[in-house]
Amino acid sequence: MLEFAVGVRQDFCLDYVLGSTVLQDRHMISSNDFRPGVTVVWNNGVWQVVEAMHVKPGKGSAFVRTKMRNMETQNVLETTFRAGEKLPQAIVEKAEMNFVYKAGENFALMDTVSYEQIELDEKTIGSGAEFLKEGCEGIIVMRFDNRVIGVDLPNTVELEVTETVPDERGDTSSGGGKPATLETGATIQVPFHIKVGDKIKVDTRNRKYLTRV
Repeated sequence: MLEFAVGVRQDFCLDYVLGSTVLQDRHMISSNDFRPGVTVVWNNGVWQVVEAMHVKPGKGSAFVRTKMRNMETQNVLETTFRAGEKLPQAIVEKAEMNFVYKAGENFALMDTVSYEQIELDEKTIGSGAEFLKEGCEGIIVMRFDNRVIGVDLPNTVELEVTETVPDERGDTSSGGGKPATLETGATIQVPFHIKVGDKIKVDTRNRKYLTRV
């Protein structure tokens, strides 16, 4: 029998501690309901359904072929589930935050609704942290079981070029480009015509130059 201390909320969706899961059937989800974006507790972590194909073969049992992404490690796995198989659903809380300032090796973020501030390290934020400029908006912080499990940065940011070589094109037959250092310290490849002082738009997902703004 489960016992709860006085004052502890009992309307939890999932208590997930060191691999020990306490569940109520009403918080399970059937694989038949898998769609992109659904989050579940599976394989010792919180996973998001990226793709789901419901298959009903001529012979044998129906199944769901999926591509799953671990929300903490970003690892992607392809796996299948039996049709109707139930897994614990993970209710992930999302909060929109702004980057306020750099606190040593950490990044201080502020919730745009509650004004709560938290500090996250670069590993938690991900590789896109190198593009964060003070005042950057639209950062989505995801929590599960009162811990941060992922951060989604804006798809694009606008940053100033602080260092790059002059426009010495040489052989441009293959397209190419040149390295440029941005105001956050990040270095990316840019077209030859970009110069110091230009403001450019960068895709944080693949570190690619998009356009001059």
